[in-house]
Parts: sequence; C-alpha cells; structure tokens
Amino acid sequence: MVNFHELQELFLLSHAHGILDDEELLILYEEYWPKNPDFCYEKYERFSLDDMNDAECLAEFRFRKHDLPLLAEVLQIPDSFTCYQRTVTSGMEGLCVLLRRLSYPCRFSDIIPRFGRPVPVLSMVSNQVLDYIYDIHGHRITQWNHQILSQPLLQLYSKDTIAAQGSALDNCFGFVDGTIRPICKPGEHQRVVYNGHKRVHALKFQCVALPNGLIGHLYGPVEGRRHDAGMLADSRLLNDLQAFANSPFGNPYCIYGDPAYPLWIHLQAPFRNRVLTPQMMDFNRSMSSVRESVEWLFNDVTNYFTFLDFKKNLKIGLSSVGKMYVVSALLRNALTCLYGNQTSSFFQLDPPSLEDYFS
Repeated sequence: MVNFHELQELFLLSHAHGILDDEELLILYEEYWPKNPDFCYEKYERFSLDDMNDAECLAEFRFRKHDLPLLAEVLQIPDSFTCYQRTVTSGMEGLCVLLRRLSYPCRFSDIIPRFGRPVPVLSMVSNQVLDYIYDIHGHRITQWNHQILSQPLLQLYSKDTIAAQGSALDNCFGFVDGTIRPICKPGEHQRVVYNGHKRVHALKFQCVALPNGLIGHLYGPVEGRRHDAGMLADSRLLNDLQAFANSPFGNPYCIYGDPAYPLWIHLQAPFRNRVLTPQMMDFNRSMSSVRESVEWLFNDVTNYFTFLDFKKNLKIGLSSVGKMYVVSALLRNALTCLYGNQTSSFFQLDPPSLEDYFS
C-alpha cells in the first residue's frame, strides 16, 4: 500500500520528467495531501511497558504497573489487535492506548512520544479495543449481574451493611440515580439532547451503586432531555428487581432513589409531602446520609477517566461517546476491585477480587 509521502515523491518525480505540468502537480498535491498534520513519529521508540515505572503507569493508565497484566488477562485481551488497514499492535499496547486516551483530555498527537505510532493508527487501535471490551464485557454492567447481585450478597448489602450505617430501611441494597454527561453541541437534532435543567447538550445514564463501591447496573445512553423516571421505565430495571431482588422467603429487596423516582415495592424514595412529620424527616435524613455514595461513584468515573469530562471532544456521530462511558464505568469497577474507593471505605465492605468480578 502506497502512503502519502511516496505518492508525493512520485508526483514530484513525474513533474521533473515532464509527465505532469505545474497545474496537474498542484491539483494532485492538494487531492492527496494528508488530512492529519504530519507529526513525526519515527524518531520515537515503540511502546514497551517494561520501560515505564509504577508512578508513570499510575498517572497515565490509572493502574499500577504490576496490575496491568492481570487486567489484560481478566479482560481476555488477545495477544494482538489488527486494524482494518493491517497495522498490528500487541494486546497490552492496545489496552494502554485506550487507558491513556481515557485517563485525561488529550489529542492522539499528544501520546505519539509514548507509543511511537501515527495518529490514525492510535485512533483505530483505541476504537478497536474500546469495541472489544464493550462487546465482551459490557453485559457485566448493563445487565443484571448475578455475580455481584446474588441473593446472599443482596442480604449482605442491605441488612449487614447499609442498615448498619443508620439506614431506616433494612432491605435496601443499593442506590439509583441518573447522571448528565455534557457533550459537544451536535450539528443536528440539538433539541433531542438538550437538557433544560442543566442547560447543556448531554447524554444521560442511570446507575445503581452498591455499598462495596461497585456500579451494579448501568443503563444508557439516552437523550439528555429524558426524565429520570422515563429512563427508569426504559431500562426495565424494575422488571429485573421483581424477578431477582427477593429473599429466599419472598421478601423484597429494594433500591433507593431521589424524589424524581416513583414509589414501588422494589424502589423507595424520600417522603415528599408538603408537611413532613418528625418521623418522616428522620427517615429522609437517615437515607440521605447513605445515599450520597451514588454521587461519589459518578465522580469517580469522571475523576479517573477525565476525558469524559471534556465535552468539546465528546461529539456524537464522530465518536462512540456512550460506549466510552460504559467502558469507563467498567474500568472504574476494575479499579475498585483492586484498590477500593470512598464508597467501600464508608460502608466498610470490601469489593470482590478482580478475578471474581470478571469470572
């Protein structure tokens, strides 16, 4: 396959031999001029994890150096990735390209010195690894995960953990909330994704937070204008709760949300009477003190994968914005399994090991 540089040399050679005149040379040069800036990548060495220290890995990839091979193993990362134009990268390099891309707002040209690859290749590799992780492991977070939502664990989350922190409900195993992720103003269908409350163009996601610090269920993306109650109905989470969130004796477990959510046997919310009795106020206060953990998890996702917080780069139609958030939430769960987080510390409940979560 001939690259742009070889074509340009061929045009110049043809011009020198009189095959092309000045006007033809100019037209061909403009037609075959590369769309991306001509960044010099040949002077940089190819990526090698052995050349990095632990601090560099933690800063650039969010994982410690000795944990990256384990992460690649549980994610079933293949030995190599082959792009559609036949560029081959190792599985570890591909994973690190994606982690570096998500960890901080950056252009692909900014990470050329780390990987020694041209911008188009870095873009293709990042997208391919993103698709791979989403296709293989997305169900762990977008569907009911019996691995972390089994009946014994629901009992542990509710009676033994959340209730022990002062919750008025002794059958609440998690907390549900929606989050608004601002995106770049799209060229079309702007009203569909415009959120009037936050006054931004956005996508929305629904998250169920567990007391061990994991995101137990994630639904989205949906249009920014959708209400949380509508998103709940579309997610069919209530159907899953009705089917799976019951004790062996038939007693229901529930999740707790803000006043935007309807009351249901498996979904509880604060009292919202115009006049609240002291008992109602005590109930709301006790549940509010434990419910804030869901906000911590939302912050964790964007704090560790800050690319998601830079809306100018989040352009629907040009990049898989929704898929990025789902994969970042999954990687946030992987980080929690390895290092814990604020939520697991608050409830004093350790998350499962990385191997158990991805088994």
